[in-house]
Amino acid sequence: MEYQDAICTLDTLSKSHASFGEPLQPEGRNPEFPLVAMQSFLERAGLVVEDLDNLNIIHVTGTKGKGSTCAFTEQILRTYGFLTGFLSSPHLVEVRERIRINGQPIGKELFTKYFWQIYGRLDESKEAHSGSMPNYFQFLTLLGFHSFLQEKVDLAVVEVGIGGAYDCTNIIKKPWVCGVSSLGIDHTQILGDTIEKIAWQKGGIFKPEVPAFTVKQPEGSMAVLKQRASEMECPLWVCPELEDYQTDCGPLQLGLAGQHQRSNASLALQLSHTWLQRRRLQDQNFPSTTLEGPGVPQATPFTPSPIMTKGLADTVWAGRTQTLKNGEVTYFLDGAHTTRSMQACVSWFQEAAVRCERNASGPVARVLVFNATGERDSAAMLKLLVSCEFDFAVFCPNITEAIASCNADQQNFNVSVENMLRRCLDNERSWRRHHGAGDCPPGRRGPLLIRDAGLSPAPGRGAEALVFPCILSALQWAAQGRDPVLLSRDTDKREAPVKPSVAAKAALLREVREIHVLVTGSLHLVGGALKHLDPSSCSK
Repeated sequence: MEYQDAICTLDTLSKSHASFGEPLQPEGRNPEFPLVAMQSFLERAGLVVEDLDNLNIIHVTGTKGKGSTCAFTEQILRTYGFLTGFLSSPHLVEVRERIRINGQPIGKELFTKYFWQIYGRLDESKEAHSGSMPNYFQFLTLLGFHSFLQEKVDLAVVEVGIGGAYDCTNIIKKPWVCGVSSLGIDHTQILGDTIEKIAWQKGGIFKPEVPAFTVKQPEGSMAVLKQRASEMECPLWVCPELEDYQTDCGPLQLGLAGQHQRSNASLALQLSHTWLQRRRLQDQNFPSTTLEGPGVPQATPFTPSPIMTKGLADTVWAGRTQTLKNGEVTYFLDGAHTTRSMQACVSWFQEAAVRCERNASGPVARVLVFNATGERDSAAMLKLLVSCEFDFAVFCPNITEAIASCNADQQNFNVSVENMLRRCLDNERSWRRHHGAGDCPPGRRGPLLIRDAGLSPAPGRGAEALVFPCILSALQWAAQGRDPVLLSRDTDKREAPVKPSVAAKAALLREVREIHVLVTGSLHLVGGALKHLDPSSCSK
């Protein structure tokens, strides 16, 4: 069986089983059911929970910043020379990105080999288990654990999918250290509608006598984390500010841009430092802390080693505050998908774009490419983006191109195309409302670029907002033939038709010296954009 056969088989798990979306504590069901099911899948795949203890795991949860924290942590320990595994989600371009060995997505040959080993065992045993098979995320988690064990990694950095308490990664019983990045409101239908309920889920990864660290949190969520840690007999510390770490070479430099990355970097320093301590002191218990006082104690701001300093500076995490320059078009890519993360994105973009505009040899136009999914408050995110003063706002669904293929990397089988397009029209309407555009006179329509979709366009006037049927057509319109990477790709057959009246609206983009494009609102949107904009993102 070939790699593409594995990818198409993975599609069947997406179509047959929802990856996420059901409450983690459904009515009438044992809340532990997801973990019981995961343990059964693990055993059917030929593994036992105790096998995972050999992976020396660093387990990280949070609402925003957990992926960046994991990336900082993995880079630091890899810089020390350890062979690392890194399990993350979601992927941006290819599903293999979720399973990384020594910083690189697992190769196609190894992915294919280990995929069929796990899938074969599960498929052979399904009749004895009422035909049950893991969902998409469960399967990839199993595949990641199996790959790390087979490749004999020194450690595995594991990012929680959603929540913590009932997330399938929480089958881990003996991690070496745990981390909680910044908490906020997200996935409310699954985790709960208050910050305290969400914090309860996140604190579910705490384990007895396993050191844990968190960044500064809102008062309510910090109280819940403290309570969860106390119940679990888990020592918990709050990370210091990044500037509190003493170095001999001036302020710490981070490979990831944005002020919000500083707390992620501090958390990564504590996680990697603790892991190294436990590595050196395997026969000793880690010192515990008492949580009987009014707050959570602060961790010590130690002096980072030169290796740690280099690891922080060398960290790369695609799609998060990433800048990519293709000819006369500069792309700013950030997968911000909550109101709080969008605030950080706006702050980063305004600073980065102004810096680039100072170096431009002439006028610059700004274009927003946006989409949001699920129950997320896209109207609130768009309101924040208005301050960036875009010349155009472009909306498109998370469909990479007009012609789809059998590819689990870039498809979402849980949402219909019609629903995705309706969401884009809603976003366009919100954008016009924030700009005070009002409604069009009867009989007039906005510049909708979706053809034969069976949908009515959002009312509005002016050319500042446009809707496209896929990511490729949105990028092609924004670049106006000035991105050599887009021009060099064989996109003629995949290019969506553009009405002459809409093409004429792009006169400004053809006249300016440079074009700055912010792609944000969804990691899946950013991943689809990178597929077209950065050929190196499609790894071998």
